[in-house]
Amino acid sequence: QVQLVESGGGLVQAGGSLSLSCVASGRTFSTAGMGWVRKAPGKEREFVGAIDWSGRITYHVSSVKDRFTISRYNAKNTLYLRMNSLKPDDPAVYYCAGARRSLPYTGLPDYDSWGPGTHVTVSS
Repeated sequence: QVQLVESGGGLVQAGGSLSLSCVASGRTFSTAGMGWVRKAPGKEREFVGAIDWSGRITYHVSSVKDRFTISRYNAKNTLYLRMNSLKPDDPAVYYCAGARRSLPYTGLPDYDSWGPGTHVTVSS
C-alpha cells in the first residue's frame, strides 16, 4: 500500500475555486493509478476523478467534468485536484485513493490505499 495525506480543503464561496493536494509515501507512487473520491453526509461515496500512472490519461465524473481537473507530479509524489466553479452540490470530504495497478480505475474496489480526507465546504 501507499500512505496518503490530503490537504487544501476549506471553505469557499459558490463559484470559487480550491486546489487539493495529496502527498504519497511508501509503495512507488509513480507507477500507481490514482483517484479522488468524495463522501457527502447522507450520500454514498462518489468517484470524482482518476488518473493513470503517467498523468496522460484522466477521467472525471460527469458532474464535475469541465470544472475539476485531476493531475499529478510524480517527481514530488503528489496528486492534485483543481476545483473551479464550486457548487452547493460539491461539499464533501474528499479522499485521495491509490490503486493496485497503473491505470485510471473508476471502480472503488480497484483502490487499496486511502487518505484520511480533507473537508470542502461551499457557502452560497
